[in-house]
Amino acid sequence: MYAQTKRPRRRLRAVLAGAATLVTAGALMAALPAGAAPQKGAAGGRYQDVQLLSFNDFHGNLEPPAGSSGQVTEDQADGTTKKIDAGGVEYLASSLRKARQGHPYSVTAAAGDLIGASPLLSGLFHDEPTVEAMNKLDLDVTSVGNHEFDEGSGELARLQKGGCHPKDGCYEDGRTFEGADYPYLAANVTDERTGKPALAPYWVWKHKGVKVGFIGVTLEGTPDIVSAEGVKGLKFHDEIETVDKYAKILDKQGVKSIVALVHEGGAPASASYNYDCDAGGAGSGISGPIVDIAKGITSKVDALVTGHTHNAYACTIPDPAGKPRMVTSASSFGKLYTDTTLTYDRATKDVVRTSVKSPTSENHVVTRTQAKAADMTALIGQWNKLAAPVANQPVGFISADVPGRGATTPEAPLGDLIADAQLAHAKSLDPKASLALMNPGGIRSGLVFKASGSEGDGVVTYGEGFAVQPFSNTVNLVDLSGEQLVTALKQQVSGANAASPKILQPSAGLAYTLDMTKSGADRVVTDSIRLNGAAIDPAATYRVAMNSFLAGGGDGFAALGAGKNPLVGSDDLKAFNDYLTANSSASNPIAPPKADRITIVK
Repeated sequence: MYAQTKRPRRRLRAVLAGAATLVTAGALMAALPAGAAPQKGAAGGRYQDVQLLSFNDFHGNLEPPAGSSGQVTEDQADGTTKKIDAGGVEYLASSLRKARQGHPYSVTAAAGDLIGASPLLSGLFHDEPTVEAMNKLDLDVTSVGNHEFDEGSGELARLQKGGCHPKDGCYEDGRTFEGADYPYLAANVTDERTGKPALAPYWVWKHKGVKVGFIGVTLEGTPDIVSAEGVKGLKFHDEIETVDKYAKILDKQGVKSIVALVHEGGAPASASYNYDCDAGGAGSGISGPIVDIAKGITSKVDALVTGHTHNAYACTIPDPAGKPRMVTSASSFGKLYTDTTLTYDRATKDVVRTSVKSPTSENHVVTRTQAKAADMTALIGQWNKLAAPVANQPVGFISADVPGRGATTPEAPLGDLIADAQLAHAKSLDPKASLALMNPGGIRSGLVFKASGSEGDGVVTYGEGFAVQPFSNTVNLVDLSGEQLVTALKQQVSGANAASPKILQPSAGLAYTLDMTKSGADRVVTDSIRLNGAAIDPAATYRVAMNSFLAGGGDGFAALGAGKNPLVGSDDLKAFNDYLTANSSASNPIAPPKADRITIVK
């Protein structure tokens, strides 16, 4: 069993060598039985409070995210809401370091997607800067998320163990990337050939006789939302069955206090980070996949740290025994962190879970009014110096903010702009190209009119474009019949996307009505679908542009994956930048599309 004290930190490379290595760890806490007096810190005391600090879905946002992507909503006492600027690793480090003060028993964990879909400062260097920042942050352990597999399992193993990139090499002479000081846990990801775990399934944190085990899983549906190349050779298994399996193993090893790091999440009834989702009863204010997962995971697990949906919540959802169990998520991009108190019983070696709300958790804003962590500022400066020649190149001009990931409507102005850019690129390859479709999950940011540096208001830089489309997908062309095209549009709101619709962003000329008062595929009004004013002919062939992720049937769009006569174009970021350059100037900037191609009936 691998044990770790808080400091000094021991390098993990030797321990984690080999895909099937089992690493142990942990440390979690809970609330005491009603009326029990905690005995904190005293040698030989029965009860010891342990602080669990956690976050999720950082996505390489070392610098404060711009626009609405860098804000959280806070409920006010008078019933109004307030927007607060938040995030950035300089502030996250300061927040966590301050939170740890006075807590000798403290462990920091994450629930996946720390990397991938990252802004240029991290993504340009294959997320090495983010791993280095997490090391400085004293992250103890994380689960993998779906984005940890964006560049494949081999690249994820390099980020864990260290070494220079196999193609791009090292980024500074005489300096080799050392890898993550913290273990990536992937209990439900196995090698297709051997059946063994692709990474460590669990880890145990130890401090002065206190032991807490962590089990890490990503969502079973990861292959549906990651490119086929990224998950090649891997199998993804049921979250509940996997956590239960390793909880038994930990229990047999004498580790009774267990936390599950689950990269799957839910949707709270309110977007406010301080919303009480237990106001109507335990777990009454949250829905989504994590609810059934939390209800199904064995009672041996004392708390769940979750992610993936980029939402904020701290809810109690009953475990299979009916006992309340804390389930948390800290939004995304380092805008929040969760502080959970678990009370460890030295007699039972378990977390106490007998009160109405135990353990106790609260989300805290990573404000930008506090002092920056100097070491993080230095790290950002170091990598920015390497990135600057590329990042600061102007690629286009906009007349106002172009909302993307932060848009409040299913059709986003930036989504339409990207689709138009892909159609323009497709037409340069094949004049028969007639429309383009963009998946909403591939839009990772928005374009902000206000200058982020010295480039000037309205200037779009390469780095800002990279933040929007960081995946290095290609723009692909395929033939679809009219029937397949209609089926694809209906798959936005049915099948795998019935519970959480994924509305494709259409290029100019494609229009239809989405009736949300109906259910399933009927939400797409078939006879309303028009392409350049004409009804879709089920028997006709349409040349459709999309990114390589959609062309592979990603996000549940099997109909798009069935296209014929494929033609592969340039990467999507180049197509986007080329379109901005060709269609905008300082004197004639691009205006945000009206996002009125889809008529929404509510």
